[in-house]
Amino acid sequence: MSDPYPHPIIAREGWPFLAIAVVVATLLTWLGYAILAVLAWLVVAFIAQFFRDPARAIPRDPKAVLCPADGRVVKVETTRDPYLERDALKISVFMNVFNVHSNRSPVDGAVVDRWYHAGSFLNAALDKASLENERNALHLRTADGQDVTCVQVAGLIARRILCYVDAGAALARGQRYGFIRFGSRVDVYLSPSARPRVAVGDKVAAASTILAEFA
Repeated sequence: MSDPYPHPIIAREGWPFLAIAVVVATLLTWLGYAILAVLAWLVVAFIAQFFRDPARAIPRDPKAVLCPADGRVVKVETTRDPYLERDALKISVFMNVFNVHSNRSPVDGAVVDRWYHAGSFLNAALDKASLENERNALHLRTADGQDVTCVQVAGLIARRILCYVDAGAALARGQRYGFIRFGSRVDVYLSPSARPRVAVGDKVAAASTILAEFA
């Protein structure tokens, strides 16, 4: 299935940053400040790549749990889901500044609840970032009763978590629901019976990589 999100190449969150950077770079170029202009255009290129938002092919297997973010898998373990107070399979994905930072729903489901926690800004690759950093968590429930907790975690550089849905919203798998500005992490908690399809170190892509399968 193709991605239903209309893709203008650059995510809407990046338009103000890109516009300002282009104006500054153009002005420096027009004034003849060659070295500064080159640096400014490099900043434009960085902003454009950071806020890129490509369309993705979305697997339709109803048992598949899709990756909510681009990046690298840093944790696959059985642990405690601190939001639903249950044993869970936890899979964590770390996003560096060169990854796409749009966040996508891992399943078709309803948003049962949403929690926001203020916190620190530790390196998001560290395990303790899951519980100490600023974070936004969604409790999703599928039509057949599977509970999924999807947590956006701010990082050392990331200082802004954006989430566009709240309790009562319906999300389709692969649907864009949020964005984290600059390096960060996403944690997914599933039933312990779910079978992981990724391993630590794997590179993954939002909406198209299958993280796990429901039993």
